[in-house]
Amino acid sequence: MGELGRIHQLIIPVFGYSMTFNLEVILMTWIAFLVIFLLGFLMARKRGMVPESMQVFGELFVSNLYKLTEDALDKEMAKKYGPLICALFLFLLVSNWLGIVPHLDEPTKDLNTPLSLGIMGFVIAHVAGIRKKGFKNYASEYFQPIFFMAPLNIIGEFAKIISISFRLFGNIMGGSIIILVVSYLTWSILLPPFLNAFFGMFVGTIQAFVFTMLTVVYISVQVK
Repeated sequence: MGELGRIHQLIIPVFGYSMTFNLEVILMTWIAFLVIFLLGFLMARKRGMVPESMQVFGELFVSNLYKLTEDALDKEMAKKYGPLICALFLFLLVSNWLGIVPHLDEPTKDLNTPLSLGIMGFVIAHVAGIRKKGFKNYASEYFQPIFFMAPLNIIGEFAKIISISFRLFGNIMGGSIIILVVSYLTWSILLPPFLNAFFGMFVGTIQAFVFTMLTVVYISVQVK
């Protein structure tokens, strides 16, 4: 089971400190970007009043996510954050499905990826809250219902980053470990490919949707 511990890293010294980059995660992330770009190209290359199958798929995908965003926020906010939500879900979906392809891994199996996305959603939500309410009203909410609750309220907000990130990381990494263990026990004959498809497509889709919807909810909480 040495595969779990094998990591190709690039270490760059910066001012006496070392910056470590996981080359495999970077490569898998760029592959996910390439797949998304290719999907977008195929969906948009032959747009018409009578849509073809790829255009229908793209329009259904965007319209359904946009509707969910509109329900959580409002029409005006959905116009602003709808593209972000669609892009986030599509990136997570493609990233989680990459593990189905032989010799490819999910970028979300590395904690840095979901943690970065969690921090991104956190910052976007709170910036949106400040813009909507003004800094004074935004800051005053941390002192509710009593002023000495402020430290707990602040900790609770930062805990959302840990919660949303570790949920995604744990499910994707846990699925990979189960597949690896079963592969060694059954000589990779029948069960591992089935598990790979299950964790990659079903669990991967559910986790991408949950992460995206939680991000929408966090934004909604801050702007309302």
